[in-house]
Amino acid sequence: MIELIQTLVLGLLIGGVYALMASGLTLVFGVMHVINVAQGAFLIFAALITWELWKLTGIDPILASLVTTPLMFAIGWAIYQLMIRRVRDAPPSATVLLTFGLALALEGIMGLVTRNVFRSVTPSYGSSSFRIGSFFLPIPYVYGSLAAIIVLALLYVGLTRTWSGRAIRASSQNPPSALLVGVSSTSVAALTFAIGVATTGVGGSILSVLFAFFPASHYLWISRLLGIIVLGGMGSLPGAVLGSLMLGVAETMTSTYISPRWATVVFYVVILVVLLIRPQGIMGTRLRQDVAV
Repeated sequence: MIELIQTLVLGLLIGGVYALMASGLTLVFGVMHVINVAQGAFLIFAALITWELWKLTGIDPILASLVTTPLMFAIGWAIYQLMIRRVRDAPPSATVLLTFGLALALEGIMGLVTRNVFRSVTPSYGSSSFRIGSFFLPIPYVYGSLAAIIVLALLYVGLTRTWSGRAIRASSQNPPSALLVGVSSTSVAALTFAIGVATTGVGGSILSVLFAFFPASHYLWISRLLGIIVLGGMGSLPGAVLGSLMLGVAETMTSTYISPRWATVVFYVVILVVLLIRPQGIMGTRLRQDVAV
């Protein structure tokens, strides 16, 4: 029983980090209906910046997110203005191809700089754990999940308690009505995309501590993030959080009771089973479209 509870807690800690990583992707899709395939590359880029800061200054990698987050926000804003804005009204395939090309470009640049060497930030507490009775909680996972909870809470408050957040939600739920009350769709889209990319600042800093990474590993992360937002329901932030927690627990349970080799497979098996039962995702909604012949 103790081992089971320990495994569940670790799964929830990992799931919380996954939720943070997926939040930006699902937010951008919910407002703009743009699938940012470069989100995984942004995560690795932020992780690489964190590694460089830690190597040069010795700064704690979690605190380094105070640098990487505003930096990624600025990068996201610039990318929207220079690239995404030009194809926003094009078919969805155009934005997918554009962001995929951006991901490949980032991978190439990072590969030239890092020479495709695996990296991982190893702070002094990297192999330490908190002990609560018979349970051990790895400190990096605790710090990472706490940072994820704080950012997700700030994101929720921003979306529900500020004018900009209300504008984002209005544009997501009813774009024509949002325009009628004076909400600029262009400004909201730029802000949303920048916030979505900014979440990779914190996510990448946490990733650099919990997982080894190198430029091409962005494929692994974007596949996981896309799986999470599909499982939770496209555009649903609560759904992404719930889906992340489910998959985090599924991974740790598989690693503990079967084999770590099967953890990634089970990740996608859970997605497949849920979507066979509920194709719109856990918290997604079915839309009825009346087609006039």
